[in-house]
Amino acid sequence: MSDKKAKRGLGRGLSALMADLESVQTSVPEDGSEPAPKRSDMTLPIEKIVPNPDQPRRRFNEDALKELAESIREKGVIQPLIVRAGKKPGIYEIVAGERRWRASQIAQQHELPVIVRDFDDAEVLEIAIIENIQRADLTPIEEAMGYQQLMERFGHTQQKLSDALGKSRSHIANLMRLLQLPQSVQDMVTRGDLSAGHARALITSENPETLAAQVVKGGLSVRETEKLAAKPATASSPVAKDKPKGDKDADTRALEGDLSAAVGMAVSVEAKPGAENGQVVIRYKSFEELDEICRILSSA
Repeated sequence: MSDKKAKRGLGRGLSALMADLESVQTSVPEDGSEPAPKRSDMTLPIEKIVPNPDQPRRRFNEDALKELAESIREKGVIQPLIVRAGKKPGIYEIVAGERRWRASQIAQQHELPVIVRDFDDAEVLEIAIIENIQRADLTPIEEAMGYQQLMERFGHTQQKLSDALGKSRSHIANLMRLLQLPQSVQDMVTRGDLSAGHARALITSENPETLAAQVVKGGLSVRETEKLAAKPATASSPVAKDKPKGDKDADTRALEGDLSAAVGMAVSVEAKPGAENGQVVIRYKSFEELDEICRILSSA
């Protein structure tokens, strides 16, 4: 995708894209309970609808699809799909609603209600990522990767995502910190071997892969994992020999990460080991950032 395309998507505005998505993606469950049908533009033969080839989500829970298919057999498709004109005449590409399309195939539906929108490729990808983030069955790693894609591809900030998606900024920041972990530990979270809480405790540890294996094997709680991650490396460990004297512990590093994410600037927590007093240093790079610090402190 070109930068020009990405800027076009961003130029439309995240709020505008969310409005289009929420016009049909309401809080009504997809299982068909408490139906609140939305007005569709038309109905299309199901064979005239094709999935988005750039859909970032590749995994669809088969059991959940079968449950949705049963609901569709009984009540039909309550929420219209959002589609756009495809590359071939008479063919429409799914922008939002691929789960309903897949479940409708299982339910042997012949026509589906749709709302037609004129989106470019960047906007389609942006909406697909947003729709995936809102799915209830995402793993923490998948959700974090969705936020990362929105920030890297479209230039959104954590605050903008928080405002548009109704997620707290700390929730977004904490999940994105999981992507700092080695891939093997991320895989444990994806499989459900580790919870997001366990994984967060390992982020600033010197050997997260080794500790993750210990946590899984021992069935440790999150609090036990935090204590394990805070223990200094043994004297025989190469890491311990290279570790600078007075280096910060895992809890302090995690706190610095949370504060940095909250204010959008580098934050350092300075304290002597064992002392209860210290200082918090916020580093700004411009007068604009200094003004933002003043605004935050003034409104606190």
